[in-house]
Amino acid sequence: MATSTLNPIPARTGWSGRLSAGESFRIIDVEGGQCADLWVFCADDPREPLSAQHTRVHMGEIYPRAGWTFVTARRRPVLRFVEDTSPGLHDCLVAACDSARYELLGAPEHASCEGNLLIEAAKRDLPVTFAPQPINVFAGFCVHDNKRLELGDCESKAGDAATFEMLMDGIVVVSACPQDIVAFQPGGPTDMAVEVLA
Repeated sequence: MATSTLNPIPARTGWSGRLSAGESFRIIDVEGGQCADLWVFCADDPREPLSAQHTRVHMGEIYPRAGWTFVTARRRPVLRFVEDTSPGLHDCLVAACDSARYELLGAPEHASCEGNLLIEAAKRDLPVTFAPQPINVFAGFCVHDNKRLELGDCESKAGDAATFEMLMDGIVVVSACPQDIVAFQPGGPTDMAVEVLA
């Protein structure tokens, strides 16, 4: 019988787990309107992350959706996006929030997605010193026809989920985005969860 493990992610914090090829996980927006930054690092060489820029070329599209296969910086398939119960808005263009971003916004001590990544990386001895481009799950970011980038609102509802399958062994890191100055998270930073499916 299939089992699962639910891992709460309190608002503004992160989570990480080592998953094997064939395992799946579900990112859940617990309260709605919340973005999650997602990273995957290959277990056999953690210096090889999931690469958004390589994946965009691999897929010939710029916005992640169910059916996408994500590849690493060495163009190896690492993750498959298998199911989406949200409105389907996701991004892989906008950088993770970081301490420099908040310093420019006048809040130098603010929690950040890069900070959450570095905390989780230290727990797992990952050689990470900065945030690679994340997959911004549930983020309503878009480039308009006039080439203007807009950080649009997250439109996910409470309980919406995005499910991914591991295509190789890897370390998954998820950050419940702490951003509350640039107002794309209508309810402010809220809780998320990761359900590991087995």
